[in-house]
Amino acid sequence: MTTYYTSEHEWISVDGDVGTVGITKFAAEKLGDVVFVELPDVGKSVKKEADMAVVESVKAASDVYAPVTGEVTAANATIVDEPAKVNEDPEGGGWFVKIKLADKGQLTGLMDKAAYDAFCASQ
Repeated sequence: MTTYYTSEHEWISVDGDVGTVGITKFAAEKLGDVVFVELPDVGKSVKKEADMAVVESVKAASDVYAPVTGEVTAANATIVDEPAKVNEDPEGGGWFVKIKLADKGQLTGLMDKAAYDAFCASQ
């Protein structure tokens, strides 16, 4: 599995033609305690860089953007019921959705871990 990162602090781990998407640890720490998550329905089409989910914390509400275009094949109901899971394990069990990729070529413009870490250090 290969993981990619966006400048909006989402990650996507790709296995075959399905990507698991969430927000990064950096984003979760900046948000503070997450108190609400709204996810798209399974079957919904999402477009690269368009908003697909909402996360609210004690500090702010933020949109979560799709790192790729595709169809939502799964949504993590656990984080809807227990939003704190996003803070506890943002790049693991706190994932948001799984997306069937429409075009794997869209991954080319995303960052690898080293590039993302450098990007965060410059923030």
